[in-house]
Amino acid sequence: MTESFALHIPTADLDPDPLDPAQIVSGSPEVSGRVLSESPDGRQLRGIWQITPGVVTDVEADELFVVLSGRATIEIDGGPTLHVGPGDCAVLRAGDRTTWTVHETLRKAYAISL
Repeated sequence: MTESFALHIPTADLDPDPLDPAQIVSGSPEVSGRVLSESPDGRQLRGIWQITPGVVTDVEADELFVVLSGRATIEIDGGPTLHVGPGDCAVLRAGDRTTWTVHETLRKAYAISL
């Protein structure tokens, strides 16, 4: 179990997390992240994720996130289009097929349930 801690998310160091080239629709987006805590069974993750500008596709997990910086438009197949920026909270459903258009490098804090 993770000890209690505090972390300044805007300046936290992140590790490269290369995208599958098949996910990239346009641009040269780069992803990085850091898992801050994980449940013993691996089903609950909390962390930081960042993506640079570009357009990518993804299949989502059950996730709640808060955007710290940057802006993106998230189109959900068969669902709404989300416009997110600093201070916005969003919830994605497991299995949502999304297209992320990242306008400005986006950094978010997330909690994922697998």
